[in-house]
Amino acid sequence: MAVSTKSNTAKEKSSFEINKKQTFIGLGLILIMTILSIYLHSRSYKLSMFLITGLAIGYVMQRSRFGFAGTVRKMYIMGNGSLTKAVLFLFIISMIGTAAIHYSAVMSGAESIPGFKSVKPINMGTIIGGVLFGIGMFGGGCASGTLTDLGEGHVRSAIVLFFFIVGTILGVNHMPAWEKSIFFAGSKVYLPDIFGYMGAMIVSLLGFLAIYIFVKKYEDKRKRENTFIPETYADWEKELPEEGEYKFFSKETYHKFFVKRWSFYTGASLLAILFLAIILTTGSSWGVTSNFANWGAWLFGIDVSNWPWFAKKLDVINGGFFNDPKSLRNLGIIIGAMISPLLAGQFSFNTKFNLKDVVFYAIGGLFMGYGARISLGCNIGAFYAPIANLSLSGWVFMVALVIGGIIGISLVKKLDINS
Repeated sequence: MAVSTKSNTAKEKSSFEINKKQTFIGLGLILIMTILSIYLHSRSYKLSMFLITGLAIGYVMQRSRFGFAGTVRKMYIMGNGSLTKAVLFLFIISMIGTAAIHYSAVMSGAESIPGFKSVKPINMGTIIGGVLFGIGMFGGGCASGTLTDLGEGHVRSAIVLFFFIVGTILGVNHMPAWEKSIFFAGSKVYLPDIFGYMGAMIVSLLGFLAIYIFVKKYEDKRKRENTFIPETYADWEKELPEEGEYKFFSKETYHKFFVKRWSFYTGASLLAILFLAIILTTGSSWGVTSNFANWGAWLFGIDVSNWPWFAKKLDVINGGFFNDPKSLRNLGIIIGAMISPLLAGQFSFNTKFNLKDVVFYAIGGLFMGYGARISLGCNIGAFYAPIANLSLSGWVFMVALVIGGIIGISLVKKLDINS
């Protein structure tokens, strides 16, 4: 859908024409995904469910331009904390919901607590991996951001993803050595074990409050220095002015449902719902990067039967891509992110980069892939999911991620990389 807006001096009038080709392609993709989901459900409900949740995540993230890498980038470059505050909102809603799920499981005497696998140990690997991941993040985005950017048409993300996979394979290959080293000496800290569930929530909320106060003060500082850059939307993403009597079957309705950009808070609310739905339906939290190792084994034809990291995953490796639920969810994220701009008529391929950029994207992907393995997760698996599941490791990873992110942004600016 090609959207054009015109402004008059007295009244604003907007018009847009639907790019029917892109719209039909988007609708066609929805139909294909529906058929694929039905087929997968006939084999296993889990395969279908993972694909559908992935499609929803990708659509929400692209439609709201929600991402985790942007929290550091927008703060550092623009002095703008709007996305950071929305991420805090996401964490608060997710944490409260997850705490209720955990508490209910404990009180009912359940054999396992849903999402508890996201409670990770704290060690030097968490810190080193977090810093590496933060540096690499600015080669083209975080893990979930790389998938959504790829779906949106950013060709650089294909480069980042390829080397992300390479870095992941290297990381799991080196994992036995890391696990035997002093860098992996540490233990899990589950906040309810120390503070109880109510206390853990209060401590977490105080942590979120401290970050919010810092963000507000930093924004005020940048505004005083006239270096604050407000969030801006393209004209086609804005609300259309109402002209005359509203009609449901109209271009205004289509624009509202499929074109208008969602706020960061809308994205945060929907992602929190999806995050909690994933825990309730699978018993585990949302994760992105661990199965990139599977992709590497398939892509490069590597025999991983003797790799310790793959010891419990050989059934998945032998089953192939379409029998791996997590791979289907990541595929769903890519396709969901593609459907959003197609329905809005704004899909395009972005190839604005040069050879120097490609080198940086490759390094960024390697750093993220390797860092995610030694920290046992990415911006989702080691940051969002652990904090939401009341694990102290997520807070430690957050500090390391921010430090690495600032280093990465500085390199991007110094080397003039198109990120």
